[in-house]
Amino acid sequence: MNGDDTDQDTTLDSQRFVDGADGDDEQLPSSAGGEGTRPEPDADGESADREESADGTEESTAGGEESTDDESPDPETTDAVDTDSASTVRDGVDSSGVDFDSASGDDDVDSSVLDDVMLDDVGSEDPEEASQGLFDDLLAGDPIFENKEVLRPSYTPRKLPHREEQINNMATILVTALRGDSPSNILIYGKTGTGKTASAKFVSTELESTSQKYEVPCEVEYINCEVTDTQYRVLAQLANKFIEKNEAVIDEELDDLEELRERAHEDPAALAETEYDSVAAVEDRIEQLEDDRESFEQVPMTGWPTDRVYSTFFDAVDYHERVVVIMLDEIDKLVEKSGDDTLYNLSRMNSELERSRVSIMGISNDLKFTDFLDPRVKSSLGEEEIVFPPYDANQLRDILEHRAEVAFEGDALTDDVIPLCAAFAAQEHGDARRALDLLRTAGELAERDQTDDVDEDHVRKAQEKIELDRVVEVVRTLPTQSKLVLFAIIMLESNGVHNINTGEVYNVYQRLCEEIDVDTLTQRRVTDLISELDMLGIVNAVVVSKGRYGRTKEISLSVPIDETEAVLLSDSRLSDIEDTQPFVQTRFDNEN
Repeated sequence: MNGDDTDQDTTLDSQRFVDGADGDDEQLPSSAGGEGTRPEPDADGESADREESADGTEESTAGGEESTDDESPDPETTDAVDTDSASTVRDGVDSSGVDFDSASGDDDVDSSVLDDVMLDDVGSEDPEEASQGLFDDLLAGDPIFENKEVLRPSYTPRKLPHREEQINNMATILVTALRGDSPSNILIYGKTGTGKTASAKFVSTELESTSQKYEVPCEVEYINCEVTDTQYRVLAQLANKFIEKNEAVIDEELDDLEELRERAHEDPAALAETEYDSVAAVEDRIEQLEDDRESFEQVPMTGWPTDRVYSTFFDAVDYHERVVVIMLDEIDKLVEKSGDDTLYNLSRMNSELERSRVSIMGISNDLKFTDFLDPRVKSSLGEEEIVFPPYDANQLRDILEHRAEVAFEGDALTDDVIPLCAAFAAQEHGDARRALDLLRTAGELAERDQTDDVDEDHVRKAQEKIELDRVVEVVRTLPTQSKLVLFAIIMLESNGVHNINTGEVYNVYQRLCEEIDVDTLTQRRVTDLISELDMLGIVNAVVVSKGRYGRTKEISLSVPIDETEAVLLSDSRLSDIEDTQPFVQTRFDNEN
């Protein structure tokens, strides 16, 4: 290799550089200006152990010994060269455009410039490393939850502490279904979070599994009347469920009959132990089942007359022999929305059914909803009543400990977490659902904080969060008139008015109605709306005596002002209310 081949690219073939053809190290060419360039690293990132001189000759090592290809590179030199650098030095200029030879002829280049170039190039070649950070940091800690779903209301546990008596009562009533008879109708009462739905679902699951064990046709259908809240929807949903089950029964029987027909063609003796005396009889039954299957028609969610929907449901239920338990959760919502016609029809079905029997299990939070029922419906529906009392703090603690064993990792909870959750929930009529939500939210907050365990502070923060979420949801769903009354109270408190009375609220309320062009209610009706807000826990209205001036209500907010105001202003009709605030402030200045 000649030292004056200046037109050749200084980037050498790494293999030739390391393993020359004649076993000797080759020289690097000089630059056009006679200045030496740095040796290029080979394919393995190793640098040569010697430097070039300015005239193209190669200096020997300090000992004067010849260097060979088998000689190991200097470790310090190896560490000094970035093995992953992608910048190739060509004629004194690297690929990033930095001229390393322009300053002087020596080999000392500004190391900070080189380091920057090399670091930038390395970072750009590793997109996987560049994408780390967002979720990797969140997943870095140990998980707190093992199975979070155990803490949700939809979960039905295998054991329900402190509800053994109610479960046994339900089982005693429903065992009649396993004998092929129609069980008595059941009404289950209790406040929110007392285990009504969970207990009823637990008993229903046991009933269906036992019926399969003893080969007794028994089915339970669950309807949430808070969602399915009209007679049409209830009947349509039930009809479609039974149609699907009938189709499954027909498909199974068709498979068996087709197999029997094939065997009977080969050996007529295959019919000996069946109810069919010939292959033709089997084919007739197959044809009948196929006709039945084609006759089923799913009920649309709207569009049919109610009597047609009921007829379809009736035929689907009575297609074959079975006992059906219809569980109507939140049954009071159904009565409130569409009256008692649905309950009347369902409770009278057994007198017309030929093959099947129907029983109703109603679940309600309202102990008085039957007061609005027709006396005939009330008498047939309330044949058996089961009341679920609220849980106390000790019972809630047992429930939480039972769920926490499955929901959380080993030592994720400190000792004071479950007692505090139970105490908070016991203050609100023993609501187990609230206790479970509180424990789950506390765990989620601990996860977000990336702590190793859930402590008392997380429970208190969870209590505040749940309460705020409840307030936001209640305020968001208020009618427009109630929102206006509430906003009037907020404006009065925001402007420094304390011990607000009904007259002051009504004056501001009138002005707000004018601003957004809404009909103004009477002061008596506004007083009723304030009482409703008081029942919801949004405001605190106390009747106080003014002596000879009579009595009045002193009103104050029970919820955070800023969050509540933000929810109200999110309503499109109330979004321009802020324009009335200067008017309110002026009125107070005049009065004071």
